[in-house]
Amino acid sequence: MFVIAGLGNPGKEFENTRHNIGFRVIDDIAKKYQIAMLERKHKAVIGKGYIDGQKVILVKPLTYMNLSGESIREVTDYYKVDVTTQLVVVSDDISLDVGQLRIRKKGSAGGHNGLKNIILHLGSENFMRIRMGVSDKPQGYDLKDYVLGHFTDGEIKVLSETSEKAEQAIRMILQGDVDGAMNRYNTKKGKGPGHETPES
Repeated sequence: MFVIAGLGNPGKEFENTRHNIGFRVIDDIAKKYQIAMLERKHKAVIGKGYIDGQKVILVKPLTYMNLSGESIREVTDYYKVDVTTQLVVVSDDISLDVGQLRIRKKGSAGGHNGLKNIILHLGSENFMRIRMGVSDKPQGYDLKDYVLGHFTDGEIKVLSETSEKAEQAIRMILQGDVDGAMNRYNTKKGKGPGHETPES
């Protein structure tokens, strides 16, 4: 069993914002694999289903981004999963351009408040995460306003392809090939989505 959690903020006013790209990935996966996101428990919206024969719990925390760890900890405790090998967290990342993603087996929060709270509640940095590029804020923009803002029309066209890449990476992770997913989908900063460079 795997817990796949996408980070974001609940509420219509936050739909399709940069900070909610984790929710977007979970919604796309749920739709593709016909997993109903109907249960509300553990401070989250939850869906249970299968991807390539592997049981998954899809999670969208309802705690708001900065308290994501409260929900993730409840879910992982309840389902008794090993967070180092059975938890995948999908979040936004301003250090990556739109169209890029980066997979890690562990690591620091990198300034991301949602990841920071998860690390706090789990007491560990050792969990897999997929960081989705939303591009850095333009000069003069407030960071909070930027990440709670919406994508441009041009960026929206790229998002479907990027979300699909994240889903394919998750499929590889579910089959135990985390290194393969990293080698195939990780991109270095400054490289566009069409110029992928494998990175460990």
